[in-house]
Amino acid sequence: MNRKAYYGTFGGQYVAESLMNTLEELDAAFEEAIRDPEFLKQYHYYLEQYVGRETPLYYAERLSEKYGMKMYLKREDLNHTGAHKINNVIGQILLAKRMGKKKVIAETGAGQHGVATATGAALFDMECTVYMGAEDIKRQALNVMRMEMLGAKVVPALSGQRTLKEAVDEALAAWIANPDTFYVLGSAVGPHPYPTMVRHFQAVIGCEAREQMLAECGKLPVAAFACVGGGSNAIGLFAGFVDDADVRLIGVEPAGRGLTYGDHAASLCKGEPGVMHGFHSYMIKDENGQPGAVYSISAGLDYPSVGPEHSYLKDIGRAEYVSVTDKEAVDAFFLLSRTEGIIPALESSHALAEAVKVAPTLPKDAALLVCLSGRGDKDVEQMEAFLESAK
Repeated sequence: MNRKAYYGTFGGQYVAESLMNTLEELDAAFEEAIRDPEFLKQYHYYLEQYVGRETPLYYAERLSEKYGMKMYLKREDLNHTGAHKINNVIGQILLAKRMGKKKVIAETGAGQHGVATATGAALFDMECTVYMGAEDIKRQALNVMRMEMLGAKVVPALSGQRTLKEAVDEALAAWIANPDTFYVLGSAVGPHPYPTMVRHFQAVIGCEAREQMLAECGKLPVAAFACVGGGSNAIGLFAGFVDDADVRLIGVEPAGRGLTYGDHAASLCKGEPGVMHGFHSYMIKDENGQPGAVYSISAGLDYPSVGPEHSYLKDIGRAEYVSVTDKEAVDAFFLLSRTEGIIPALESSHALAEAVKVAPTLPKDAALLVCLSGRGDKDVEQMEAFLESAK
């Protein structure tokens, strides 16, 4: 057993034998790259000069006054392309270039990872194909247009629920059929080394935030909040604080319409361990033990499993995982928009919703940290439809 492929009992490489050599090649290339000062220099150059890092740590003064504590927002929404996804994409596409690859493929749910991958492919002159659920293509038409403007081909996934899981299915199938391509996986899921790679490239979020909190208020937050679908922004944020026992790590999953089967995508809160997409983790199962039906108002969160490190952090008690409903997320979306003038992604709104629930229970001098993983431009049409349906 390859122990480095696991977080406790979670993770692994549950894939066809035909893919093992490709994964081993990728693992070796990744381990070599992150020890190469020239690769790291390139990576940080593009993060600073192209992505626009470091991102600000913003003190949300009006929200803090409203809830009687200090709330800080890690502004990943201010990255180039509008979300945290670009941090990981730059790392993986530089790795693809190092490995001599000319074509990249990706999956996407809300479209942010697809846009980031299309952006990186344009920057480094690579052919790009993005797989996206047909339902998400309808929900996120703006991001589909952005991907196509950047030169990517967007392929609809037409099976099952036609959302993120099916997009991953299609991308994995395309990778197996064309191992000369490079699969830029967007979340901290999949077979090893993907969860490790994504954590490594997203850890910049938490590492920056930790230093910024100490510089800004001289102490660490009492709690750090992030939304969790597959879990890439959350594992990136948690990476900066996991060794600080006094900092609560709170991952927020989508409770959707309620915590009954088919109405949510809260894998850690309501799922059980199982295997899908090449890794072992908590997952929502149907009556036959297969990946189950999921739902969220947020296209980036409706995935029936979660990154294996999150499952490990849950089981050892280091991180807490809760869920908030569509309505709570929408309320938080408008709260931030109308209180601080920041329109958040619906994904990020889940984290904010939980933070404002916890805030009144804390001392007035307590500091909370929320990862604002993306901006809400992509959700404007969907929110308009939601409000119309609510009338």
